[in-house]
Amino acid sequence: MDASLLLEYGWVLLVLIALEGILAADNALVMAIMVKHLPEEQRKKALFYGLAGAFIFRFGSLFAISFLVDVWQVQAIGAVYLLFIAINHLVKRYLKKSKHDETVTKEKKGSGFWMTVLKVELADIAFAVDSILAAVALAVTLPNTPLPKIGGLDGGQFAVIFAGGLIGLIIMRFAATWFVKLLNQRPGLETAAFLIVGWVGVKLAVYTLAHPELAIVDEHFPESKGWKLFFWIVLIAIAVGGWFLSKGKNQSEIEGSDDAQDALEKVDHQ
Repeated sequence: MDASLLLEYGWVLLVLIALEGILAADNALVMAIMVKHLPEEQRKKALFYGLAGAFIFRFGSLFAISFLVDVWQVQAIGAVYLLFIAINHLVKRYLKKSKHDETVTKEKKGSGFWMTVLKVELADIAFAVDSILAAVALAVTLPNTPLPKIGGLDGGQFAVIFAGGLIGLIIMRFAATWFVKLLNQRPGLETAAFLIVGWVGVKLAVYTLAHPELAIVDEHFPESKGWKLFFWIVLIAIAVGGWFLSKGKNQSEIEGSDDAQDALEKVDHQ
């Protein structure tokens, strides 16, 4: 690979790591609260089983989607889903804020060990779908590499998506506490992350509209320098805005996030 190709792939991987980190922190925080009611010796087991299931699902889904990525209907479903989760998060956060906060901070009670494992497993699967679709949408327009194809994906594209998914799991298990602290300091980053997910959904929608079977947009437009430059400028603007426009939390929000963070730290250090 030449230097420009490595730079482009490296940049996408860095964006994936940052996005995975913020989403994984939010996801890990939710799962920590889900297992908080269990006895200490069972918390780690519940999370381990959940993450093991997520690992199997992520990479099973990745191999499956590598063979379906050229099907425009699959691309369209992925684009709609990414836009939906972004809009859904923003609506819950800003239009139904009190109900959302109550749901996030409420401690789960009454569920037995295996029912809790099942809930963690289902949450992991939902988080995995979000991450995989976002990674695929970012990677599909990357230039081809000399690496052999895997399904409908170039080997380099597949490697970037695989690395992003693996790093996301590692962050969810080992670095989530640090990202939670960062989100407490810069709460706007969570909103920015979901705006980026929505913007990546727009990118996947453009890629879908350029599919030869639809040809609504010129086939080469998603790979054009102008579109790529515009996409990355907007993405960077969202990230920078999320960092610098973050507003401090009020005391009740800080206390609620501290309680949730304590739950995560207790699980993380067992």
